[in-house]
Amino acid sequence: MIARWQRVLLLFILLAMAAWLVWQWPYSPLHAVLGALLPLGIYLLVMAVEFVLMHHTNRADAAPRARPSQVLAAWWAEVWVALLVFCWRQPFRHQSLPDWLPATPTGKRGVVLVHGFMCNRGLWLPWFAGLRAGGHAHVAVNLEPVMGSIDEYADIIEDAVLRVTAATGQAPVLLCHSMGGLAVRAWLRVHQADGRVHRVLTLGTPHGGTWLGRFSRAVNGRQMSLAGDWVVALQRAEPAGRAALFTCWYSNCDNIVFPASTASLPGADNRLVDGVAHVQMAFDPGVMKACLEEMGRG
Repeated sequence: MIARWQRVLLLFILLAMAAWLVWQWPYSPLHAVLGALLPLGIYLLVMAVEFVLMHHTNRADAAPRARPSQVLAAWWAEVWVALLVFCWRQPFRHQSLPDWLPATPTGKRGVVLVHGFMCNRGLWLPWFAGLRAGGHAHVAVNLEPVMGSIDEYADIIEDAVLRVTAATGQAPVLLCHSMGGLAVRAWLRVHQADGRVHRVLTLGTPHGGTWLGRFSRAVNGRQMSLAGDWVVALQRAEPAGRAALFTCWYSNCDNIVFPASTASLPGADNRLVDGVAHVQMAFDPGVMKACLEEMGRG
C-alpha cells in the first residue's frame, strides 16, 4: 500500500514540475527552472525545520547536545538518504529482494526486520546481503494498515517470528526502526512472547513518544505522542525485566524522535549514536556493524 501511495505522489510531483517547466519556459527560463525546483525547495525547508526544532528541544535533554556542525551534517545526510529510501527503494524496489529462509538451517539465528511509520520492507534492502552472508535467515515485514493502530501489527510480527523460528530452530533477533520497535513491544504484550525472542534491537524508536507525534492525524502517529496515553499504557503493562531484552540506539541528531532520550528504554542497553539523523541511523556503518555482531552472539 505505501509503495503505491509513494509512486503516485512521486509521479504527480514530477508531472507538475515538467508541466510548469514546459509552460513557463517560453516566457522566462529562469522562472521556469525556479518554479520546477519548488518541490525540492519545500522538501529541504521542511527537513531543515525538523532539525531546528530537534536541536532546540534537545537543549534540556539528558543526552549530550549535538554541535551545530553535527546538526548541519546530519541534515545534509538525511536529505539524501530519505530521498533514496522514499523515492526509490520503497516505491520501486521493495520486492526486489525476497526474504531468505534456507531449507537447511545454517546454525545461525534468524532475524525479523520491522520498519517504521510510513515505510515498508524496502527500507531494509541494504541489510539483506550482510544478513545472508552471515547465515542469518530473515523476514522483513510490511506493517499494514499503514495508518492504523500499532496494536494491529502484532499478528504480522507473530507470523514472521514463527516462520523464522521454524527455519532456524532458534529464537530470532528482531531488528526494528522507529515505530517498528513499538510494534514489537505491542507484539510482546499481546503474545507474551518474551521466551520466543533472543534480542530486540531498536534504531531510533520513540519508546517514550516523540514531540512531533502531537501533529499527526494518523492513529499510529498519535499513539507516538510524547508521553502520550498509548506509550504510557504500554510501559505500565510490561513486566519487570522485559526491557533487558532490548538494545536501543538513539541519537542527538534524530530529527523525528526527540527529545533524544525518548528513544532510550529504562532497563535496556541504551547506546547513543552521536550526530546521526533518523533514517540515516538505519544505514550508519557503525550501527549496522554493531547490530550484526549482536545477532551473532549466543
